[in-house]
Amino acid sequence: MASKKKREEIFSSYPIPRAVAALAVPSVLSSLVNVIYNMADTYFVSLMKQTDATAAVSLTMPVFLFFVAFGNIFGVGGSAYISRSMGEGRNDRVKKISSFCIFMSIFSGLILLVLILILIKPLISALGSTNDVVYNYAYDYLKYIAIGGPMIVTSITAGNLVRGEGAAKESMTGMMIGTITNIILDPIMILTLNMGVGGAAIATVIGNVASVVYYAVYLMRGNSILSCNPKRFTLGDGIFKNVVPVGIPAAINNLLMSVSNILLNNFIKDYGEAAVAALGIAMKVNMLVAFLQMGIGIGVQPLIGYSFGAKNMTRLKKTMRFTMMCTLVIGTVLTIIYYLFTADIINIFNGENNALVTEYGVKILRGLMLAGPFLGIMFTYNFAFQGMGKSMPSLIISLGRQGLIFFPLLIVMSRFVGFNGIVYAQPVADLTCVILAAVMFAIINNKLKKNPAFYPQKS
Repeated sequence: MASKKKREEIFSSYPIPRAVAALAVPSVLSSLVNVIYNMADTYFVSLMKQTDATAAVSLTMPVFLFFVAFGNIFGVGGSAYISRSMGEGRNDRVKKISSFCIFMSIFSGLILLVLILILIKPLISALGSTNDVVYNYAYDYLKYIAIGGPMIVTSITAGNLVRGEGAAKESMTGMMIGTITNIILDPIMILTLNMGVGGAAIATVIGNVASVVYYAVYLMRGNSILSCNPKRFTLGDGIFKNVVPVGIPAAINNLLMSVSNILLNNFIKDYGEAAVAALGIAMKVNMLVAFLQMGIGIGVQPLIGYSFGAKNMTRLKKTMRFTMMCTLVIGTVLTIIYYLFTADIINIFNGENNALVTEYGVKILRGLMLAGPFLGIMFTYNFAFQGMGKSMPSLIISLGRQGLIFFPLLIVMSRFVGFNGIVYAQPVADLTCVILAAVMFAIINNKLKKNPAFYPQKS
């Protein structure tokens, strides 16, 4: 387990490639684990050989993203503020930040639990259910996910906070424990115990409980500067206003991803349950590309936040350039692989070998991959904005990618291009946001150049 001193050295003195590797590799592995987490339910449910069951799991993904969103409000916002505070040498404030984030996560999860159980029936209808069988499967899945909501939100928050203090390996370990637990329980719950879709949800909840237990033990062992002591909880001392505004853009990204999934489901359900199932499969498979590149950006965010807190813009920009180069290479390689083996990848999750699911899935996945090489550049900019405490640019990117740019494109392109318009709306929105993010960072950097604290004037 990395010592507090070593974690500080990673931020302040490691060469850029070594620092990025130390922080990003565990984060990338965590993201990979997160993808497996999301794919596991779909894969094992597909072994039931019922397209309706696969469609139901796909339909419920937007609701799961609500829990992820609240986890990111306090996880991403808290992580960014923790790394900046460490750069400023304010370790006592770090304990208040972490305590605030953990207990607010539990509270948020309880609110979501109550709301979902009250509104579960109209919610499933709004998600785009195509028939009564899909409806019943979705109901079984959601009721258990809602019950486990507090643990899901807290698990996401705690993983981010631990990463924010530079303990990337420990953050990854907690997530891996949850994922491995989920993968072991999925076939037992779904197939052996014949619990079906509901069993998949129970396995997911137990996996998150396992992660929370690991993080709690880590915090209480004393090798962390974080705290889960309720006595340190406070809404004051600048904690709320520095955590929530930065975390909201990350949450909005998940919330809008949820809303966009609901819209996509409703737009595509006219093509039948095979198209709904194919959309869910393609989007989860596409997560591998998005989450791996996002993982690199998430990993370096504490390094960027620390550099900004220490007013070291040279180190900050070198970190960003190296990160973007890495994401471009990874995104390009994965895009090529996906184009070469599209049908084979889709059919891994096509338990019934439904030809329509394969046909639709190939079209959707290839469309989504158009932006594959460049997503990491956008994520790097966005996590840099969060690490620097620049909530508004981050909010603009989040609103644009999944909302203000995507929604109009989806409506217009689906009307004039039909099925292909539904497929290509997202990659067009992604590429637009890459350009927008680069422009906003250039504007921020030009303003900082006028501040001698960030850019000392040469004599």
